[in-house]
Amino acid sequence: MYDLVIIGSGPAGYVSAIRAGQMGLKTAIIEKNVIGGMCLNWGCIPSKAIMESAKLFDRIANDSNRFGIDGIDKKAISFNWNKAVKRSDGIVKKLTTGVGFLLKKNGIEVIEGEAKILSANSVYVSNRTIETKHIMIATGSKSPEVMSSIEAFVLEPTQLFKEREMPQNIVVLGETPTAIELAQAFNMMGKNVSIVVPTESVMPFADQYLVDHILAKLKKDRIKMVFNQNFDNIDSIYKEGKLTFGEEQVDCDLVVNSKRRIAIVPSSEIAIDLDEKGYIAVDENCETNVKGIFAVGDVNGMSYYAHVGSAQGMHVVNFIQGIQQKLDLKKYPLNMYTVPEAAQIGYTEAEIKAQGIEYKVSEFPMSANGKALTEGHNEGFVRILSETKYGEVLGVQILAPNATDMIAEAAAYMEMEATVYDVAQTVHAHPTISEVFMEAGFEAVDKAIHK
Repeated sequence: MYDLVIIGSGPAGYVSAIRAGQMGLKTAIIEKNVIGGMCLNWGCIPSKAIMESAKLFDRIANDSNRFGIDGIDKKAISFNWNKAVKRSDGIVKKLTTGVGFLLKKNGIEVIEGEAKILSANSVYVSNRTIETKHIMIATGSKSPEVMSSIEAFVLEPTQLFKEREMPQNIVVLGETPTAIELAQAFNMMGKNVSIVVPTESVMPFADQYLVDHILAKLKKDRIKMVFNQNFDNIDSIYKEGKLTFGEEQVDCDLVVNSKRRIAIVPSSEIAIDLDEKGYIAVDENCETNVKGIFAVGDVNGMSYYAHVGSAQGMHVVNFIQGIQQKLDLKKYPLNMYTVPEAAQIGYTEAEIKAQGIEYKVSEFPMSANGKALTEGHNEGFVRILSETKYGEVLGVQILAPNATDMIAEAAAYMEMEATVYDVAQTVHAHPTISEVFMEAGFEAVDKAIHK
């Protein structure tokens, strides 16, 4: 009899397993593919590795002369996709090996195979029935399938980061930050890129202020956008190297499917409720309608971020152990690895307005920050939303090359229920990018120092 059986070994699953092992729970993790799930093997890590290669290539090609480096011939350099993939593979192998070591170190049994839930306390896998006190579903998500009769014409994320010849005209399908990220990476490699969006906007959950700036950046970089085009078969709109949308056409040699992902729900002999979008329905503690069965990460539809899935999983482990906490998703950062990066935490401006809260917006630009200017990355801002009576920080948005790291400071402010007065009084070393927080704090209290 196990204390906990976890189905799926992505960031939600393996982090939960390690935490459970540390707390003395007899735990097993079931994985039908590879340890690390989508994030480590085909998503977060390889995509960021490729993005860094693309950013370095773009900077060498376009910024070298400005930084005083002579002798680089733009026509003589090229982006080597296969070498970039090999570097990515090495990083993935190191991380997945590390996860496997940590599972073993913490006494977690790893069972290979596809799980089937038999009851609230039993799971079937690889010709054996496993008894357990609790079950955690952490099976993740997948892209909605886009069909094509042309072989290897539509690439799913699991197929993308492999050695191959990359064509010139690439179309990315999707509204997610990942879709934007991939499109920008291909654009920096020198490819002709278009984004086909199934909805009327991009970057779900992001504040519209951030969305507008990213859309402006895409337009500046001449990445073509086509909105409100949702389909599950590409053949009907493809002919002779072009996709046709009404009177509009885009060149296309390859389609990358990065549409908003849907839940992977494991097989079950008992009824586990789903919501209207097909995600597993859960309560405030990520527990399903079946007592003792929990669902964390992408599969419950609350968030598509790996770190949020990990936080949900650790919350469940604590809950099982009788530790009462509140799972507040508004205190978890939303990171978007675009160029420049975008990140936010707390409430969006639209959400604050909907609640009828009187608020103030204070913003400070990267173009007035000394460190940003020296690095040549002066595009972007930090933006703080605070309520007017006491100055409590309600939300923070950042657009900057390292926004996904900077947002951690905002997370600390949110966790401590800090005010803009606290932000303004926090001393930051000079010169650093982080000084923009102090400046935005002063802007909310009175006036920024360097604005």
